[in-house]
Amino acid sequence: RPAVAVTWRRRLCPLTVSVRNSHFSGKQIVTYSRARQPIPAPFFVILMKTAAQDAVSFLRRLRLREALNQFVNVAFVITSALSIWKGAQVLTQSESPAVVVLSGSMEPSFFRGDILALHNWSSPIEVGEVVVYNINNKDIPIVHRVLATHTDENGNQLLLTKGDNNNVDDRGLYGNGDMWLEREHIIGRAKLFLPYVGYATIVMNDYPWVKFVVLGGMMLAGMGWLAK
Repeated sequence: RPAVAVTWRRRLCPLTVSVRNSHFSGKQIVTYSRARQPIPAPFFVILMKTAAQDAVSFLRRLRLREALNQFVNVAFVITSALSIWKGAQVLTQSESPAVVVLSGSMEPSFFRGDILALHNWSSPIEVGEVVVYNINNKDIPIVHRVLATHTDENGNQLLLTKGDNNNVDDRGLYGNGDMWLEREHIIGRAKLFLPYVGYATIVMNDYPWVKFVVLGGMMLAGMGWLAK
């Protein structure tokens, strides 16, 4: 028989040696026998099981490595976005270099969902410019056009604004009986715009439950990917 087969059978079935004396010749007779014991599992089954365990362990390590890679990639994207935003703030001298138009008060110049790119450089603001202002740290800044300017006794520029689609100016929005906007209220001055690009913000602002649906879908997708 082949040597491999013999070696395998010897390992699984113990060898029994018996010695007895012959009645005829008086010589000792040595007999070799192997007990027929049940084999626990064929060799190829053990081999396949071991290979399967190794494959599962490798896949787990691979999934962990992929998850770490995805986490690093996401962290890199978020960090890059924050860096770009901070750089844009420094370059434009505006705390908000871009805003989304949320109302129709500036139609037909700007429509809901348009994104405005802003700067807030220190040069004097001209009549007709579109500015974004916020008073008393309200949640939503206002995008309106400068209707008139005025300089007070201290040399500070004061502004009067109005929406293109409104019938009256913004004095009723300033509060505290103020008649003019101060320069410090200006967040930025519109430089260019992208039409309808920010409409997703409109949807999430009008329907807050959409935010939770989107976040929940992203979480379920991430959990499903990791469970594969």
